[in-house]
Amino acid sequence: MDNALIDDAFTLLRRVTDLLPEGARAENGITVGDVRDYQRHQEWELVLDLLMEIGDERPVPLPFWSLLADAARQMMLQHSADWCEWRAWEMQHGTFRARLSLLSTQEGGRQTAFSGQGQLRPLWDIGNPAPDGGQAVNVARLWVEDALGLAPGEIGTVRLAPLCPEQWRHLKPGDVITMHEGRPVVGTATITEVAPPAITGREGDL
Repeated sequence: MDNALIDDAFTLLRRVTDLLPEGARAENGITVGDVRDYQRHQEWELVLDLLMEIGDERPVPLPFWSLLADAARQMMLQHSADWCEWRAWEMQHGTFRARLSLLSTQEGGRQTAFSGQGQLRPLWDIGNPAPDGGQAVNVARLWVEDALGLAPGEIGTVRLAPLCPEQWRHLKPGDVITMHEGRPVVGTATITEVAPPAITGREGDL
């Protein structure tokens, strides 16, 4: 890896750490002070992981996730970079989580598993009417939590990134929506969380 890029990534991680109050901590008890100790020992991948954990536990300024994404890309940690970009999107547009159950292939579901890191853009029936009075479908990218993907017949917790988030605001925990590829139903999801945008700062607030 190019030394200039490494230095840039380390600088970004220090800037992200400086965005957090000293009392911020992850669920496992790791504090900002601990993160600074790992920085002094140049445990940079661990620093990145710990900052992501802390960011998932508390409100953070808007630049937090975008700076982490840049650092992860420069460290060639693409999965981490993709996750940080996803979380930056959620800060600006809101969080949509659900428990998704895919139909098995025998039930008419998918033939194969899919990658769960935001590449798939299925259609969803979320109860919105179409202009002709029928039922509309809405596009949303999909991220599977704690797994690389889902296979036919499997169940998992997912996060959704709608193309038009404002069309999803009516949903609430307990609502059931259906996943489509074309018109056939390939899965059913129960909403577990709908949260508004959580921006606590502007992009320039460093």
